[in-house]
Amino acid sequence: MGSAAAWQLARRGVDVVLLERFTPGHERGSSHGSSRIVRLSYEDPFYVALAANAVELWADLEADVDEELLNWTGVVDHGEAAVIETLTATLRQSGHATELLEPRAAELRWPGLRFDGPVLFHPHGGRVHADRAVVAFQRAAAAYGADVRHGVRVESIVPGTAGVEIRGPDEVWTARTAVVAAGAWTGSLLADIVALPRLTVTLEQPAHFPPRDAAATWPSFIHHLGDARTRGGATPRGAYGLAGPDGVKVGLHAVGPLVDPETDERAVDGRRLRELQDYVGAWIPGADVDRPSATPCLYTLTDNADFVIDRVGPVVAATGFSGHGFKFAPAIGRILADLALGTGRAPERFGLAASRLANA
Repeated sequence: MGSAAAWQLARRGVDVVLLERFTPGHERGSSHGSSRIVRLSYEDPFYVALAANAVELWADLEADVDEELLNWTGVVDHGEAAVIETLTATLRQSGHATELLEPRAAELRWPGLRFDGPVLFHPHGGRVHADRAVVAFQRAAAAYGADVRHGVRVESIVPGTAGVEIRGPDEVWTARTAVVAAGAWTGSLLADIVALPRLTVTLEQPAHFPPRDAAATWPSFIHHLGDARTRGGATPRGAYGLAGPDGVKVGLHAVGPLVDPETDERAVDGRRLRELQDYVGAWIPGADVDRPSATPCLYTLTDNADFVIDRVGPVVAATGFSGHGFKFAPAIGRILADLALGTGRAPERFGLAASRLANA
């Protein structure tokens, strides 16, 4: 999100310094790896519209770096009938193409998957290569004049009457505005500045599985699980997956343990990996369940899964992307740039007042 904001600001001619704590391509946070789902299928029209706007801005980024970042595979949602009904209605009311299939018809079309209840397909979705996207944001920002620095740890942020001071171990920067999008570290950086809502940081453990048929086609997929459909003792809000350069990525959504991003290791948990293998064995016959490669990552969750984006004085905060934010990155970058320049506001539901109400 910070890299997207740097791109949006630099292309408007703003003097931008982007400070990244870790080295390029690091695996410490939430934005690494080869694949994230791009989809429009949300029950809430607000998120459908935001996702559609992000798709347009992804195209702008691709044009800026002359590189294809998105792959259009289409997306399927299946599982709880009431959820599929709402998703279908919302997409259609928003003017997006949909197709409803019976499970057997969907399995004939995508034999690598098994389906649970009605199946919704929408073609305007797929996947984005996460690592390449972050590099693209930073490369485009630098091309517009941004100073992109890695390996810089911000130790404190001090607002003042004329702007803000950002202090590192060896250097101090002063600026009119600081955009703080530090993932799981945002809460600790802003603890004395911004009254953030409750944020829960968890270590999630999706994994890549080799496809049994290298020539098979795969949509990105979301499985909306009911309580009766949990597997292996896990109680996920849902399961998700997509095929990419590293195999078929599958994850159970928001089931990981609480962690401290500063001190806890990103170790693979064998029990949780077996739970995921149980799910894959039941629902994804096209993946080799016996050869998983786990890819731990952090979630920074709000209580209602809405994002937190707002401005307090010279500080713009962006956090709580709750395991579903990456697809929105270019649109979030635009919102953050507008806030930083004072030319626009964040959606009301992302504001600090709304987030406090959600936690009441």
